[in-house]
Amino acid sequence: MELWIALAMGAAMFQAVRFMLQKHLSEIKLSAAGATFARFVYSAPLAVLIGLIYLQFDVTPVGELSGAFWLYGAIGGFAQIAGTVLTVMLFGRRNFAVGLTFKKTEAMMAAVIGFLFLGDVISAFGFVALCLGLAGVLVLSGPIKGEGPMWRRILSPSTVLGISAGLAFGISGVAYRAASLTISSPDPFERAIVTLAAVTTLQMVGMAIWLWLRDRPELGRVFSTWRTASFVGVTSLAGSFCWFAAFTLQNAAYVKAVGQIELIFGIAASTLVFSEKITKREILGMVLIVASVLCLVLLSH
Repeated sequence: MELWIALAMGAAMFQAVRFMLQKHLSEIKLSAAGATFARFVYSAPLAVLIGLIYLQFDVTPVGELSGAFWLYGAIGGFAQIAGTVLTVMLFGRRNFAVGLTFKKTEAMMAAVIGFLFLGDVISAFGFVALCLGLAGVLVLSGPIKGEGPMWRRILSPSTVLGISAGLAFGISGVAYRAASLTISSPDPFERAIVTLAAVTTLQMVGMAIWLWLRDRPELGRVFSTWRTASFVGVTSLAGSFCWFAAFTLQNAAYVKAVGQIELIFGIAASTLVFSEKITKREILGMVLIVASVLCLVLLSH
């Protein structure tokens, strides 16, 4: 197994656990923004500390971080914040597994973004994969009660939240890969650690300012739930490191595609932890999206 595949699978596992904890926090005390902030405030200090320790023992100089690095990092960081908030909001409308599946449109989004902004050509095989994924989203996007007309299914709040989250995470993956590749170090783990420390710090500061201005009491609630929120930070740090390291080694769309294994963890959490029922229609939608992802993975070989 190639290293980037193992990293993507590890990232998916940590991410599923982190979203499970965030769903729990959003249900008991925190808003979607607060649950998102908990991710960064408890992971950024650890990321900086680990980065400083790693650099002390690494003989390869990082060099000066360019303006392009900070630009790509800021774009990816903002997109990731938006995607996380949208996903936590989606968990409030649909069950955990379906929420994760909607978010998993990020692999298709990353492929489209790569085509639009990087000139990556989508083959006929890739187009089939995108169509399968779209079909899965349409199946999943039916109203919670009743089927309703097609236009209502396409424009349902769950669909808008899910596709918007997938788009945001797709943008963040491409931007993070671009940021890490601006670092001159040949060590992929060093590039990943430096990018992770810089981006999570930007995210922590940005969200702290936002909450201070818009919802100051939420800051106190985040720190009052530190027992659970700190685990959000730890799992976020582990997952983000795996994502960032994989991005330095492989195209973001393919990394996100392998990360679809998160759906398996999501289904387990949805049924075993949250006692949520998954309908036959929802299972069909998940199968179609997973099939589109497998097509993307095969396309990389």
